[in-house]
Amino acid sequence: MSEQTSAASDGPAPDGSGVPAVPGTESFDFAGWGNAERIDDLESGPVEVSRLDQPHKHSLGVWRSTAICGNDISSSVLYVSALCAAQAGVLAPVVLIIVAAVLYLFRKVYAEVGSALPLNGGTYTVLLNTTNKQLAASAAVLTLLSYIATAVISAGEAIHYAHNLLPVLDIFWATIGLLGFFALLNILGITESAVVALLIFFFHLLTLTVLALSAGVTVIQDPTLLLQNWRMPTAEGLGHALFFGFAAAMLGISGFESSANFIEEQKRGVFPKTLKNMWIVVAIFNPLISLLSLGLLPLATIQTVPEDLLAQMGNNSAGVWLGWWVSLDATLVLSGAVLTSYVGVIGLVRRMSLDRCLPEFLLRENRLRNTNHWIIVGFFVLCASIYLVTEGKITTLAGVYTISFLSVMALFAIGNMLLKRTRERLPRETRASWPTVTVALIAVLIGLLGNVVASPENFEIFGVYFLIALAAIAVMFLRIEILKLGLFVSRKIVEKVKNFNEWVRCRLIEKINEINSQTVVYFTRGDDVSILNRAALYVLKNEQTTRMKVIHMYQNEEDIPPDLAQSLETIDHLYPQLRIDFLLVKGCFDPETIERLSRRLKVPKNYMFIGTPGEGFSYRIENLGGIRVIV
Repeated sequence: MSEQTSAASDGPAPDGSGVPAVPGTESFDFAGWGNAERIDDLESGPVEVSRLDQPHKHSLGVWRSTAICGNDISSSVLYVSALCAAQAGVLAPVVLIIVAAVLYLFRKVYAEVGSALPLNGGTYTVLLNTTNKQLAASAAVLTLLSYIATAVISAGEAIHYAHNLLPVLDIFWATIGLLGFFALLNILGITESAVVALLIFFFHLLTLTVLALSAGVTVIQDPTLLLQNWRMPTAEGLGHALFFGFAAAMLGISGFESSANFIEEQKRGVFPKTLKNMWIVVAIFNPLISLLSLGLLPLATIQTVPEDLLAQMGNNSAGVWLGWWVSLDATLVLSGAVLTSYVGVIGLVRRMSLDRCLPEFLLRENRLRNTNHWIIVGFFVLCASIYLVTEGKITTLAGVYTISFLSVMALFAIGNMLLKRTRERLPRETRASWPTVTVALIAVLIGLLGNVVASPENFEIFGVYFLIALAAIAVMFLRIEILKLGLFVSRKIVEKVKNFNEWVRCRLIEKINEINSQTVVYFTRGDDVSILNRAALYVLKNEQTTRMKVIHMYQNEEDIPPDLAQSLETIDHLYPQLRIDFLLVKGCFDPETIERLSRRLKVPKNYMFIGTPGEGFSYRIENLGGIRVIV
């Protein structure tokens, strides 16, 4: 490698004394003055571009992907009709149609983000690429809470249905066993999990179809009960029924956000199709089952929110055999929702660990199946412990589930708006209009407000869980500050024990320097000081590092911006806590060159940044291997 290094010093002080060049700071607070380098002989030829996230990407087709997230959203039909009727009365089918219309808007919202940023993580990823890491991590906490609540509640409800079929079943331990079973299934690999999800999904659709046909024939033959229920007035008035009914019915679309959290495991073009398929299932079955329930059961019975509403519909329309069938289906599809939680959490936690929002040991894979066993086992332990702490009373998690899910949907719509505003030039196949995103956001906020007003105690429960989870994430962001605090305390406590104090001091400084040693790379096309300054400020605010390397790719010597080195030297001296190195690389900016530079400089591609590419850019953002857009 041919390199030319400027006269700037590499050490902490110009005289090599080890004393920081900036008075009053620790050695790790001053990263050293940056230098300038160039690479003219970067090897050419084909090179395999490694992947930032899971190596077994793009393996799931339309139906397997739909099944993984579809089991979650389609299981809502088991309870949403009764929940909605409890608030909206006979207007429940109408309200569920309105919710389906809102979900249609969210199809566009999610499709646009997925086409612009087809990366795992859902709300976390879109906010990470449009705002800052702290806000994105806070949104990820909501998603994690939603998945925990989904897994525990779905597992508990599944075992309750199974208990109707097998009364000798111990509900408490069987629930923990079901959570453990799906943990094992995910350790075996996502492909095998997707096959199980697909079988459950098709069986569920068949069950709902048979139930709808049987109930429809019964109601057509004798519509008396339907007409009686329809004539009953709403007790609290039309406005109250629509508002609180809509809030309750929004739970009928829970699970819609799951597909975005494992988008990288889906084949090209599959993601928007999963959104369409989920919407079709919700738009057809939720209003239809609600309407048919009014023709088979008295409204007063439905408003008591029976856990086995659909089973009762089966009994009344075709006999005990159909009620038994529906109970079996409910057990399976709710189990499928547990699987969805595992798959979504794996995609989200991997992405957060790669970005150092969570401990990096979670990324370790087992040699047998190349799956992230620590994430899977950790999620199982967390779910099981919460179930044990609540002594099986999973209703206490209902508030966490409702508010977390609706908050995630709202933040995704906000993320879409930010993507339009700050990353407008980022290429995408689908675009949601501003009115579409605005109406979708307002609708989900109305649903969120309705749930908070209806059950204020749920918000309190949510707040406790959210703060606990947020504190765990905050520790990762405050590692350096915590270590600095430890350094200060150690000096005071062991001041008289010099040798021991020095040992502690050296270890803490070593750890801080290890964290700060992660170099980040920014590719620049020109020497605009304002853009370079914004890039430096982004690194200071969002990355735990003191080393930034600015790279300029060129073909001819005359193409090198004449003021680039001087501009970087100016910015380097403006921020003494950040060492800015300059590297000229002769070559073209393409995925293979990025891969070579990543290997040569030993910088992961998720710590390589670029400005927003325009429509004329030759490559899609996902083809660059995980590079982040920051300007």
